[in-house]
Amino acid sequence: MHEDYILEAEEVSKAFSGVTALDNVMLKVKRGTVHTLMGENGAGKSTLMKILLGIYQRDTGIIRFDNEEVRFKGAANALKSGLAMIHQELSNVRELTVYENIFLGKELTYGKSIFSRQKKMRAEAEKLFQELDIDIDVNKKMKVLSVAQQQMCEIAKAISYNAKLIIMDEPTSAITESEVEHLFRMIGNLKKDRVSVIYITHKMDEVFQISDDITVLRDGRYIDTLSADECSGQKLISLMVGREITDLFPKSEAEIGEPYLRVENLSRKGEFSGVSFEVRRGEILGVAGLMGAGRTEVMETIFGIRKKTTGKIFIGEKEAVIRSPRDAIKYKIALLTEDRKESGCFLPLSVRTNISIASIKKYVRLGLVRKKQVDADALEMKDKMSISTPSLDKKIMYLSGGNQQKVLVGRWLLTNPEILIVDEPTRGIDVGAKAEIHRLLSALAQEGKCIIMISSELPEVIGMSDRVMVMSDGRMAGILEKDEVSQEKIMLYATGETQVRGGS
Repeated sequence: MHEDYILEAEEVSKAFSGVTALDNVMLKVKRGTVHTLMGENGAGKSTLMKILLGIYQRDTGIIRFDNEEVRFKGAANALKSGLAMIHQELSNVRELTVYENIFLGKELTYGKSIFSRQKKMRAEAEKLFQELDIDIDVNKKMKVLSVAQQQMCEIAKAISYNAKLIIMDEPTSAITESEVEHLFRMIGNLKKDRVSVIYITHKMDEVFQISDDITVLRDGRYIDTLSADECSGQKLISLMVGREITDLFPKSEAEIGEPYLRVENLSRKGEFSGVSFEVRRGEILGVAGLMGAGRTEVMETIFGIRKKTTGKIFIGEKEAVIRSPRDAIKYKIALLTEDRKESGCFLPLSVRTNISIASIKKYVRLGLVRKKQVDADALEMKDKMSISTPSLDKKIMYLSGGNQQKVLVGRWLLTNPEILIVDEPTRGIDVGAKAEIHRLLSALAQEGKCIIMISSELPEVIGMSDRVMVMSDGRMAGILEKDEVSQEKIMLYATGETQVRGGS
């Protein structure tokens, strides 16, 4: 064991039912550094991390952690030794408070009464959040927090264990740019304390901001380890996918038609007010803004998940009465939600069911489901979306995050929508799959569909949008035309520095 390394994994292999998931993979992480692990979905990143934590047992290979050869028997065992992980899919207990989640599994057992112990835990959680400069009330239940706030709580929880190595799996997938900067400051402080970080992300701009070293996996195999200083984005993409992707945002020109969706003075008490805009046929309208600005809330109100307080929605020339998602689907509106685990996937059900469930009525005749037609359409969508699954019967919970997202896109395409709203469509998806979804959105726009794309990734917003609507503090701050969009101008509007009225 080299003293400079906190972790050394060598010749690690793992097979499931005869199918090789990892083939002689290696990973060496230096103390007090950020080591980014890159690869497309299915490259073996998650499998390797689960082996490090002891969730899976390796078939072959050696793992040394902090100068000792280890074979952890589970995440709790790894945690006791100083190895913690922040998962991409949030693992908090929604009905418990923030401080109860922070102390979950390590609750205080000393003190005169349960009330004194709770008081002590609250105080320690508040101190932790103060040190990390996280402005969240520790007495709130997790279920009332935004996805971004929940993610920050997960990060704080991992740091609270005083771990020697923290694995961060897509930690910025649900947080805004300002919160990303906050996280990077926290990581910088961890490095000063000689804490190491394994950082998993699909966001190229983050890789070169935060990384000291980068390891690339492809198809379950180790490809290379590079210093971040000696690597370029194009080289990294080439290593990841085995080919060059020259255009990450393949936006094709579409004929922009007449306004098809029009929103007038839409408001929902306590969340947003006075929102007016329109979307034309063939247009991709990007929606940007800081987390909590009201982006998702506006779109969920249009889709009927939330009840509006005031305002009107017009589709074509007629006012639409939308009281529920069922009504929205009748108007040919589709919504790909922000959190695929919480409000998208039916995790215990098959890929087939998850693809077809929004269109199930069209398969029913005389009370019976036409299974052959369901199979045919689901298979066609599987091929169209390049969904990697051995069978339509496979439960969606066992697919990678990127493939789960493709299933959800396929679900809504089966409804043949005229208006497609996508909320963080490439969250947690590898670079190749991102390009596929971008091409699909572009093709749908060319067919004359209306696309509304919410994204926290400004390069995605700028690269894919015909116009950009910026939300700030529950209001529409402005709509920018393609030729005037820039990251600086979007952030100027998003932070409330300027306001532009109008809806077109």
